[in-house]
Amino acid sequence: MAYDLEEQEQLDELKAWWKTYGKMVSGAVLALLVGYAAYQGWHLYQGKQAVEASSEFQALQVTDENDVKAIQSKAAVIMDKYSSTPYAGRAALFAAKANYASNDVKSAKAQLEWAIKNAKETSISAIASLQLANILAEEKDYQGALKLLEAEHDAGFDGLFSDLKGDVLVALDKKAEAKAAYEHALTKLDAQGRYHVLTQQKLEALG
Repeated sequence: MAYDLEEQEQLDELKAWWKTYGKMVSGAVLALLVGYAAYQGWHLYQGKQAVEASSEFQALQVTDENDVKAIQSKAAVIMDKYSSTPYAGRAALFAAKANYASNDVKSAKAQLEWAIKNAKETSISAIASLQLANILAEEKDYQGALKLLEAEHDAGFDGLFSDLKGDVLVALDKKAEAKAAYEHALTKLDAQGRYHVLTQQKLEALG
């Protein structure tokens, strides 16, 4: 096929440009394709992980609550193999509850600490912090409890954090600070909820 002079010049310019930049363009396109394939592959993997983790967590939930060893084993699998899913944090909470009920406080604390650091859901991390702070308060480690309660957490739990902080401050005989904590809790708790009533009673008891 014959080209006129203008077309031939354009073709020559294109050939020259491709000779200079062709490898760069090809490399960039290839990198984009590889990146897209990796992105798609990662999402497929994540989806598969979530499905498997969900199945494992359902099995954990129906485990006999008295079979603590089985609960520990199943929870450990989820926390280890599926740590990138929300189910890992939930499994840690589930196991912590079983361990605490069986008086294995050391294991319960370890699982709660894991959930605080690794849970993918801020609500799970907040619940773990509250439960661990409760345990520390029971052990009279009041400073450890306060450190947890004053750390950053899901804002939806502000009322419960302040309420428990008030309890710890009462134990430390810091009544003025406890009052302030309870008063703050009342502004965050559901006015019609049970916790609001209990917190109000604790505040009134301080006089």
